[in-house]
Amino acid sequence: MFLIATALGVWLVVRTDLLVLLIGFACFCIGILYTFGPVPLSRMPLGEVFSGVTMGFGIFFLAIYMSAYDAGVANLLWQGEWIDIRFNLLRIIEIGVVSLPCIFTIANIMLANNLCDLDEDIRNHRYTLPYYIGRKMGVLLFNTLYYASFAAVVAAVILRYLSPIMLLVLLVIPLVYRNLKKFNQEQVKSKTFVVAIKNFVLINASLAVLLAISILIKYLF
Repeated sequence: MFLIATALGVWLVVRTDLLVLLIGFACFCIGILYTFGPVPLSRMPLGEVFSGVTMGFGIFFLAIYMSAYDAGVANLLWQGEWIDIRFNLLRIIEIGVVSLPCIFTIANIMLANNLCDLDEDIRNHRYTLPYYIGRKMGVLLFNTLYYASFAAVVAAVILRYLSPIMLLVLLVIPLVYRNLKKFNQEQVKSKTFVVAIKNFVLINASLAVLLAISILIKYLF
């Protein structure tokens, strides 16, 4: 699987430019170090940050960049001894705001896992984020990140990064809330960890469908 992923990565670099190689290499390193080495990232209180940012923003950014790598979002120029990397700051901010629901919901998968395994992790000297902030604050953060995902969509619409039709994602809030009530009552791997997966699919699938509809409406009308 590693070799297949590497080969596909090289193919994408050939089809685009070296910036994809640089960002892809960084994501590969984080992915490997996540569970490899004497102190894997997953054993640190930064696991949620690395997983959320790498997959939520990194993959999201690469998907956009590879679809329009010549649109001026960013570029990498290699001339002799000089390597210049430039980013369109406003575009990066735009992509960052739009990717926040992905970042938050992916980070919550890791957070849910760590909350469910907190007691076992402490016995195994695995000091994750819930160890430092406590179970109560961890559950509060878990809830907050989901509501922040919806707030990010509203902000993106206000800033005109997304179509107003994306606000229909707010209709799934009652379903997310219903799932959260189960997780808030108990954090057990076999019973409630699935809440993080369900909410991830619920929010991001809704956003993907609405985004497709908004694009279709834009091109038709």
